Amino acid sequence: MEGMPAIDARKERILRAIIDDYVQTAMPVGSRTISRKYETNLSSATIRNEMSDLEELGYLAQPHVSAGRVPSVMAYRLYVDELLEGSVRQDAQAREYFSQRVRQMEDVITSAAQAISEITRYTAVVMMPKQLELRVSCLQLVPMPRGSALLVIVTDTGAIRDTVIKVSENLDGDALYAISRMLTERLSGRTLQEVQEMLGAYSRLAGSDARVIEGIADLASQMEKQSATDTVTVGGSHNILNYPEYSDVEKARAFLSVLEHKDRLMQLLSGTDSAFTVRIGPETGVPEMADCSVVTASYRVGAGHKGFVGVIGPTRMPYGKVLSALSAVGGALSDLLGE
Repeated sequence: MEGMPAIDARKERILRAIIDDYVQTAMPVGSRTISRKYETNLSSATIRNEMSDLEELGYLAQPHVSAGRVPSVMAYRLYVDELLEGSVRQDAQAREYFSQRVRQMEDVITSAAQAISEITRYTAVVMMPKQLELRVSCLQLVPMPRGSALLVIVTDTGAIRDTVIKVSENLDGDALYAISRMLTERLSGRTLQEVQEMLGAYSRLAGSDARVIEGIADLASQMEKQSATDTVTVGGSHNILNYPEYSDVEKARAFLSVLEHKDRLMQLLSGTDSAFTVRIGPETGVPEMADCSVVTASYRVGAGHKGFVGVIGPTRMPYGKVLSALSAVGGALSDLLGE
């Protein structure tokens, strides 16, 4: 890879074996382990020499003089880049598992985060597009008793927001239908941001009852305020505690504190046009996650919007399995939420 020391095929096989074994055990890997489990045609002495070379090149580290080696961040980067150069295989079992969960639960995004965290055993994060970027498909006013109406806004993602507003008792079902139709004609296809800006100009559409317009403006404002919390959903936040890397209480507390800041999570997930993104260790740019990797995949929402699903876990995660799971769930989300 560009900027990395080149290694031959044998060193590459040994490095991959070390990563695979360390992912499973979290223990430094010795030459005898590689010779016995992975490269049975090579002697321990030969493997030991190759491991020494890999250490000098920066791909391995030796935590203790008498211990085996562990992969470096550079080793994981080489490993992941090779995975991404090939086609990421979708995990059919993960996709089916996710689909079953969605059928059982109303909240698709919460289902996605829970499914990913259960499949991978890591922390999962799902990000929807910002609500103000969504476009209105239709607005509907449904009559209710005692001078009230149910205001429903449907966006191009299929997302629905509703609230009960006060209206004049003189507005019957036909009048509310007429207002709904006129508002839909003028606001359909507009973003929620544009709707907020245009509502004042359409106050005359509500006839003598400006409270209809006020109700729509209030609902749009509520959606704006909720956008930060609605956009990012976290699943399995405490899964990180199952891994020895985070057995230290202060280290675990620092990790969990990052998950509470939605804006920092959004920065980790967004900002790329690639189908998959893998940030390893310091590449995350978050000091509290210096020993973590963040793997993300994109999915389609509505008419041209993009969301992201991600996994956060120790750098020794099984990247192939994680990428396959994200590919499956991202594909399922695209099917459910795309056009």
